[in-house]
Amino acid sequence: MLSVKTLDADAVPASRPRRPRGLVPEIVETLSADVREGRLQTGDKLPTESELMGRFEVSRTVIREAISRLQASGLVETKHGIGTFVMSPPEQSNFRVAPEDFATVADVISLLELRISLESEAASLAAQRRDDSHLQNMAAALAAFEASIDESSDAVPSDFQFHMEVARATGNRHFADLMTYLGTMIIPRTRLNTASSAPEGRLAYLKRVHGEHQNIYQAIRQHDAEAARKAMRLHLSNSRERLRRAKPETPV
Repeated sequence: MLSVKTLDADAVPASRPRRPRGLVPEIVETLSADVREGRLQTGDKLPTESELMGRFEVSRTVIREAISRLQASGLVETKHGIGTFVMSPPEQSNFRVAPEDFATVADVISLLELRISLESEAASLAAQRRDDSHLQNMAAALAAFEASIDESSDAVPSDFQFHMEVARATGNRHFADLMTYLGTMIIPRTRLNTASSAPEGRLAYLKRVHGEHQNIYQAIRQHDAEAARKAMRLHLSNSRERLRRAKPETPV
């Protein structure tokens, strides 16, 4: 069983700055490692909230959020009035991205980093393998995006549709399957009000995103695999850099 030190239930030592959202992933990973490495076994009861507060030197709110994430991942279950217990570890082979994985701006950036790797290659393959129907579908998504700008919409559905059509144009169903699984949550605007908060304003922001999409489309239309890869990488990297300028620990 873990060794813990006693700490007043609601006290937080002054020696550690309060970074609640940033500390949650650290605590989740530490407790997950305790399970993976056998320090906590299936059926074991977790230390109390007060004991965990003492171990990690954080507030009760931080501990409760960390426990909530562990519950969402299926690693622990809480029996009210009794305690929180370790469950059988979930299958490690099951890839999963859930809404609770987007608690902070840093979480959204992490998904963008995954997308940069996957979708840059998807754009390159799309440029090599696309047919006229794929181009028509991409063009339709671009037109819908442009119409959404004029209608004061956030353009999330058409944004996602464009990326989905690029994935379909690869001819590799796994790209489209992954996009379908992730759904519109891959678009940062579903979690963050990036359009309205953009320094240049909502209209200019969305027009810039639209222009980036058009560059991807033109490269795919011209069968230019390298240009398509670079255009997609630039588009997603721009989104990542805009978010990096925000505070990564900011809750969404």
